[in-house]
Amino acid sequence: MDGPDQLGSPVAVAEDATLAALLRCCARELAAVGATGPYLTLRLAGTAIRARARGGLALRFTGRPEYRDDRHGWRPLTVEHLVHLIDTALRGDGGGNDEFAAQVTAGREAMATLLKARADATPPADPWLASEQALVLGHPFHPTPKARGGTGWLPYSPEAHATFPLRLLAVREDLLAGDGDTAVLDGLGRPPDGYALLPAHPWQLDLLRTELAAPLRDRLLVDLGPSRTPVTPTSSVRTVYDPATGTCLKFSLDVRITNCVRKNAWYELAGAVALTTHLTPVFDDLAARFPGTRWLPEPGYRSAALGTRLLEGLGVIVRTGPWSVTSPGVTPVLAGALAAGAMPAACRARVVADPLRWWTAYVARVAPPVLDAYFRHRVVLEPHLQNVLVGLDDDGMPAEVVFRDMEGTKLLPGHPLPEEISGPLTYSAEQGWNRVVYCLIVNHLVEIAATVGETAAQPPPEAELWRAARRILDDYAAACGRPARLADLLAGAPVPAKANLSVRWARSPDRAAGYVALPNPLAPEGPPPLPARSEPPAPRRAVPRAGTPGDTTR
Repeated sequence: MDGPDQLGSPVAVAEDATLAALLRCCARELAAVGATGPYLTLRLAGTAIRARARGGLALRFTGRPEYRDDRHGWRPLTVEHLVHLIDTALRGDGGGNDEFAAQVTAGREAMATLLKARADATPPADPWLASEQALVLGHPFHPTPKARGGTGWLPYSPEAHATFPLRLLAVREDLLAGDGDTAVLDGLGRPPDGYALLPAHPWQLDLLRTELAAPLRDRLLVDLGPSRTPVTPTSSVRTVYDPATGTCLKFSLDVRITNCVRKNAWYELAGAVALTTHLTPVFDDLAARFPGTRWLPEPGYRSAALGTRLLEGLGVIVRTGPWSVTSPGVTPVLAGALAAGAMPAACRARVVADPLRWWTAYVARVAPPVLDAYFRHRVVLEPHLQNVLVGLDDDGMPAEVVFRDMEGTKLLPGHPLPEEISGPLTYSAEQGWNRVVYCLIVNHLVEIAATVGETAAQPPPEAELWRAARRILDDYAAACGRPARLADLLAGAPVPAKANLSVRWARSPDRAAGYVALPNPLAPEGPPPLPARSEPPAPRRAVPRAGTPGDTTR
C-alpha cells in the first residue's frame, strides 16, 4: 500500500506538518483570508502570512508558509512564531492558555518520534490494518494532531506499526459487569474457577496501577499475564484488532489523545449495546435500499463492578471485525488513509486513470446511506474519515461502505431508549444535521476530493468533481421528497466546520466545540478556488453541539 510517508528527516516532516495544521486552523477559525495568485493570504494579529495552497477547502500547502517582516520582506514562518501569533490573537479576546504552546510542541515531538519508529518497523500484511496505521500526520485541521498524553505510549502506537499482547485479568464472577454478547472473550484464555476472563490494554493497566492494587491484593481481580497472540492497534489507538477472534476490542485509555481523554464512560458501555440492538433493523433497511452498505455492530461489553472508576477504566467493548461483513473479493480500507494518499496499488491506478469515475462511485457509496439514516430513520451517523471504511473491489473501485463506532452515533428525539442513556445519545435535529454535514462534507468528501486532484494523472477541475457529487445528492433528495435541510444544502447554504483550535485553546470538553461557516462546495456556482473572507469568522463558537466527554475529535 502506498502511504503518506515523506522524504526528509522526521523532525523536518513533523515541523512542516504541525505548521500546516496550525495554519489551516487559523484560516478556518481566526484570520482574515484572501487569495493572491497561487497564494492563500492571511492576516493574523496584525501580521501578513502567505502560503501556496491548492485543494479548495482542504488547503493543501506546497512549500513553506511565509510571514511579512517590515524590514526584511517575506521570511519563512515557524511553528513557534505562528503559536505566538495565535496566542496574541486569542488573548485579545480575553483569557489565555499557558498550556497551548507546550501542547503544540509535544504534539510535534510525538509526530517526529512516530515517524522515526515507523521507518524501522514492518507494516502489517493485512491491507486493512495497514490503512489503519497510515495516519502518520493526524487530523489536518487540528492544532495538536498527534498530541498524546502520559508516557510509555510508543509500544502501543498504530503509526509505529505496533503489535502487542493484551493483559488478561480474571474478575470474580459475582463482580462481573457487562451486557450483551461477549462470549468471544472467553476464548482468549482460561480463568480460575469462580472467575470470568477480562482482557485489558496493558497501557491502561499501567495508568490504573494505584486503583488496581487493592483489588489484585484481595483477589477480586487476578492478573493472568499476557495473551497468547498479539493484537494490532487501529487508528484510534485504544481499539485493537484481535486475530485470534477476528473481532475488534475497544478499551479505555485514561490519557488525552488529540483532544479528548479516551475513556469508555458507563453510559457509552451500555449505550453501545443498546444502539446495536436499536440500529440493527435500521442498517438492514439501509443495506436493502443502498446495496453495499455495511456496519460494525458492538454486541456486548464486559467490565468489573468495582466502582465507577474501574467499571469505566476496565470496560471493553466487543466490535465486529470488518472482514466478517465485507463481501468476498472486497478489501476494507480506512477512508482516512485514502485521504492521506495511502491507497492500495489497484485503487491508486484507478484514481490516476479515471478520477471522475472513481470519485462518483465513492460518493455514491458513502453519502446516500448517511443522509437516509438522518431523514428516514432519524439517526445521526458520524461519517468522518476515521469512522468509515471503504470496500474496494479487485479493480480498486469503491464497492461497499462500512460505518463504525457507536460512540459517535446519536439519535434524534423520539427513539425508545432506556432513560438513563437516552440523554447522552440524543441530538436535536439541528445539532444532528450540523454533525452530519460537517463529518460527511467538510471532514470527509472535501479531503477525498483534494486527494483525487493530487493523485490523478489528468486531474478534473474541482468544480467538476463537486458537480458529480451534487447530482448524486440531488437524485437522493428527489427520491426522499426533497427535505428542507437537504434542499438548503444543495442551494448553497454555508457548511459547518468544527472549531478544533478554539475548543483546544479554551480547554473545553470536545462536546463544547462549535462550528464556523465555510463556503459550500456543492453550491450551484461551484466551490471557490480557495476560501476567502475579509474578516475573521464570528462567532467563533457557533452552534454548540450535544455530546459526551468521549466524543471524537475528527
